[in-house]
Amino acid sequence: MTVSYTLEVANAKFGGFSKLLFRWRGSIYKLLYKEFLVFCLLYSFFSVFYRFFLTEKQQLLFENVALYCDQFTNFIPMSFVLGFYVTLAFNRWWGQYTSFPLPDNLMMVVSGNVHGLDERGRLLRRTLMRYANLSSVLILRSISTRVRRRFPTLEQVVDAGFMTPLEHRQLDGLYSDFNKYWMPLTWFTNLASRARQEGRIRDDVALRLLMDELNNYRGKCSLLFHYDWISIPLVYTQVVTLAVYSFFGFCLISRQFLNPEKGYKGHQLDLYVPVFTLLQFFFYAGWLKVGELIINPFGEDDDDFETNQLIDRNIQVSMLAVDDMHQNLPPTEKDKFWVERYFSPTMTVIHLFMRLIVNSFISLFVNSLIHLGSFESGQAVSMPFVYKDECGDVDRKMKDVSLVRDRQLKVSHLQTERGEGQFKVAVELIQANDNEQSSC
Repeated sequence: MTVSYTLEVANAKFGGFSKLLFRWRGSIYKLLYKEFLVFCLLYSFFSVFYRFFLTEKQQLLFENVALYCDQFTNFIPMSFVLGFYVTLAFNRWWGQYTSFPLPDNLMMVVSGNVHGLDERGRLLRRTLMRYANLSSVLILRSISTRVRRRFPTLEQVVDAGFMTPLEHRQLDGLYSDFNKYWMPLTWFTNLASRARQEGRIRDDVALRLLMDELNNYRGKCSLLFHYDWISIPLVYTQVVTLAVYSFFGFCLISRQFLNPEKGYKGHQLDLYVPVFTLLQFFFYAGWLKVGELIINPFGEDDDDFETNQLIDRNIQVSMLAVDDMHQNLPPTEKDKFWVERYFSPTMTVIHLFMRLIVNSFISLFVNSLIHLGSFESGQAVSMPFVYKDECGDVDRKMKDVSLVRDRQLKVSHLQTERGEGQFKVAVELIQANDNEQSSC
């Protein structure tokens, strides 16, 4: 299931992201630790081999090779290659998410335009939405390993209730070399036309609206099919992988700590553990792992899309909207603000208390900076203020202002280049400079 952490960082505060560094599920540590351990073991092997198993002449040759590799490894454009690749993979990842077929718009149109409280009307609405959900199940079976594991054959789709045995036989009887996800949508269009003939859909405008929403839904199914069909070019993935692996392959030699007694430039210390090389491996190899993770979000990684949960959600809300909620309205009553012209929804006591405390601190801070006084309802204000109106982001200068309601100001005199007049505006009280010029 996708790892969600946005609630934990809802408010920006000191060390806000630091708490996320200690999570294991969905983390870069879980994704990278095997490669990291292999790199450390290989580095340790070369270090021990250089220090204890080579003769003095062989050590000299090893040191020359290490210096040579260290001189030219920076020629590999790691940041550029990886950055461009991960950006491309992320855009593809987001495009696949936005292409996921959700039936919400379609089920609203079906519920509102396919009429009938009898069994026939109910059957039409439920069947239409079942066909739409069946189409998404068929396309997800072909691209998602989780859905494929859940529905290895169409018999499991029949057992789950997305398709009847008769529909299964009819689907199998239609020959096609390609994915058949579009066939249930064809059944949808034919059934909608029949509902129009029966008068269940009362006019052609409603039928057109239904077909438009169906085409949008079909378009998203088609996008998922093409995302799975057309991948990022293999040569680009190979170039990025070779760049990362070759870079750190040479780093196994070039980043070794050489004998400081020989005076090589940059090798005055012998620390044994290459801290910054390990950090560089963590960042660059982790970047490559991010691209590997998001290039196909329909697998079974921690952060891949939970397609089975989306399938369950879609069929449940679809049937609820077109069946249980169809023409099942609560009684219409006057709302609690019926007689009030200006109102704001009530808040809980705790919320009001916290808001009062916060506003008190803010008011004290602002008043101490710009020397604004406190204003009560109906109080006249003769100080100049500015505000932004519908003319654009242009400041206005106001004088002789009275406070009618919270943040509601009645302006008795407003001077602009277009003349004078009386206005009622909702503004923040912000003190203006006397020499400020209006420009609209």
